[in-house]
Amino acid sequence: MSSVPQIKIPATYMRGGTSKGVFFKLSDLPEAAQVPGKARDQLLLRVIGSPDPYQKQTDGMGGATSSTSKAVIIAKSSSPEHDVDYLFGQVAIDRPYVDWSGNCGNLSSAVGPFAVANGFVDPARIPDNGVVEVRIWQANIQKTIISKVPVTNGEVQETGDFELDGVTFPAAEVAVAFMDPADGEGAIFPTGNVVDELEVPGFKTLSATMINAGIPTIFINAADLGYTGTELQEVINGDAKALAMFETVRAHGALRMGLIEDVSEAANRQHTPKIAFVAPSADYTASSGNAVHAEDIDLLVRALSMGKLHHAMMGTAAVAIAAAAAIEGTLVNLAAGGGKRQSVTFGHPSGSLRVGAEANLIDGHWQIDKAIMSRSARVLMEGTVRVPGDSF
Repeated sequence: MSSVPQIKIPATYMRGGTSKGVFFKLSDLPEAAQVPGKARDQLLLRVIGSPDPYQKQTDGMGGATSSTSKAVIIAKSSSPEHDVDYLFGQVAIDRPYVDWSGNCGNLSSAVGPFAVANGFVDPARIPDNGVVEVRIWQANIQKTIISKVPVTNGEVQETGDFELDGVTFPAAEVAVAFMDPADGEGAIFPTGNVVDELEVPGFKTLSATMINAGIPTIFINAADLGYTGTELQEVINGDAKALAMFETVRAHGALRMGLIEDVSEAANRQHTPKIAFVAPSADYTASSGNAVHAEDIDLLVRALSMGKLHHAMMGTAAVAIAAAAAIEGTLVNLAAGGGKRQSVTFGHPSGSLRVGAEANLIDGHWQIDKAIMSRSARVLMEGTVRVPGDSF
């Protein structure tokens, strides 16, 4: 009978926004996994518990949803303008694949607190009581994130009274600004249009806003898909035909956005682009059982992540919503009532969220300087994770 000893790797299990994941310092990883490649991917797959044909991730740290099958690698930044370099991996649940193509906006809110607590920020900048600004380089998309981390008695404050729909308990508020969030060389709209007619098998055409901000996202009108925008997870995720339809639309949108060269490639790029559907505000009951009133929100948004309807809203998709809402004529802007706006409050399956962005049209091209939202973060466990020594 063969036996391979397990190895221990220092790690921190953190919640950030409505997601949670395993955080590593780059220097703590085994040498073979300190560089991108097969060894790193195999290690993270084993840590999270993938691939799992049962889709439960019982033998790993993952929670069997797109929101909980995540890994983060943090390193001291080589740039004097940043405190840390932050790399995010979205770990597939049922396949041996780690998607490095985009960021996680929710876990971005945990990066600042992790950086402060783990000595990545100059102690001279950390107040005894107040807020410390942490400058983060998001390595996946090559963008800057500014996180404002609350500090009490010289340590990161994690508890507080800030409530975030989709998170059960209140915590300390962490304000996060995504600077110049357009993905790529400022190409907020890869087709050059705020709305396109997207040809998808099974539909004549679909009006779509395809935007690169925060994360590449395809917005469709809920009514064009036969929905109201008030749907909760079970309505979508329990309908295999609906999920297949959304994936087909996502694949054709990815092709139109230039993210893939053939629709078949979308299956190996689950993390990006996201697909979401929007509708004007309406009353509904959130998954918590709380009532969401139409007069308290500007529009409804439902978004899918890794092939399933998200229980709340991905942070990066919230950035895309903020950017699209700020630009007149997009489907998001029109669903919110149109006109110029610098913030919106949107309804999602778990409740509502307010996000802000300011758009400017410069030389015929839209530009977003930054998108802002508030999240919270908390350490759930810290110590070491164990994996069999032959995992990678």
